[in-house]
Amino acid sequence: MKTLLPLLLLGCLATPAWAQDVQIDIREFMYQPGDLHVTAGTRVTWVNDDQIPHTVAQTNKLFRSAALDTNERFSYVFESPGTYEYFCALHPQMTGKIIVSPAEP
Repeated sequence: MKTLLPLLLLGCLATPAWAQDVQIDIREFMYQPGDLHVTAGTRVTWVNDDQIPHTVAQTNKLFRSAALDTNERFSYVFESPGTYEYFCALHPQMTGKIIVSPAEP
């Protein structure tokens, strides 16, 4: 047990306390929620709940998913503060925005 303690502590330190996981549902030709506020280091996962394919494409080409079929997922970790607008390349009227704040020290 004595040798496991450093490994257990290392596992606790591997994920910063401010990091989080957030999900956006793709449903009825909308990203829900459409606008999302997160802190830097957050992993955002989009899940396609529609019966037809959709994509997630950042306006400035920072990230882009392949076509997501029903129940498929795409994730991106937002490391830097800023505003990130995105859309569905197959249905450009579908838009969303991620607003990333600096992480708390």
